[in-house]
Amino acid sequence: MIRPIRLALAAAAAVVLALPATAAAQDESPQSVAYRQRREQLLKEIERQQEILADVRQQRVELASRIENVIANMMQQRAQALLMSNEQNALQQLDAILTSSQDNLLAQRDRFMALGDAVRRRSGAVLVVLLRADSTPSQQQIGAATLSIDGGQAAARTYSVSAQNALFMGAVDQVYRASVLPTAHTVQLQVTVGGQPQTQSVTVNAASDQVTYVQFAVRNGQLVPTTWTSRGTTPF
Repeated sequence: MIRPIRLALAAAAAVVLALPATAAAQDESPQSVAYRQRREQLLKEIERQQEILADVRQQRVELASRIENVIANMMQQRAQALLMSNEQNALQQLDAILTSSQDNLLAQRDRFMALGDAVRRRSGAVLVVLLRADSTPSQQQIGAATLSIDGGQAAARTYSVSAQNALFMGAVDQVYRASVLPTAHTVQLQVTVGGQPQTQSVTVNAASDQVTYVQFAVRNGQLVPTTWTSRGTTPF
């Protein structure tokens, strides 16, 4: 676009340079006046074309600047994409390692639990925890009960009115029964009696091929523990 404009300006300039010599030979004749007007018109046209050329040059500079900015932004986005790709790969590798470690831990836990169950089955030691309430004229409400064995919660109970009446009539609640290792175990029971928490703890030695019973009885608002062993399956 710029080259045709330059050629037009050069042709116009040649015409303008030729006009004075012709006009001087006519001594201000009508033809000379017409040439002078044409010359002024061509000069104005040249000025307008120069302005257009300057505007085109300015647009070209602005366009080149915009292209450079676009290229720079594309390069920056590409660099960021590469960095994010590396970080994503690293996160995926870390996630795979964590998943594998979790699977190994779960497998180890299952194996240890299986070994513990096998040891308990071979030992034949069984621990049974019972709760009963003596029938007295001053029967107090029995609420929630929580059983802990060796520091860990083993069972929890919430007694309804009918369940409390059954206890006061002589029923026995088997709170816990399971195979255990033939060693000492700490059994702790917390029961809410008459709105007040009562806690008792007892340590028993679970022997092989025997059932070890721990009974907590509610007597006059207090927990009274008793223990015994048996080779059978029932406490009586």
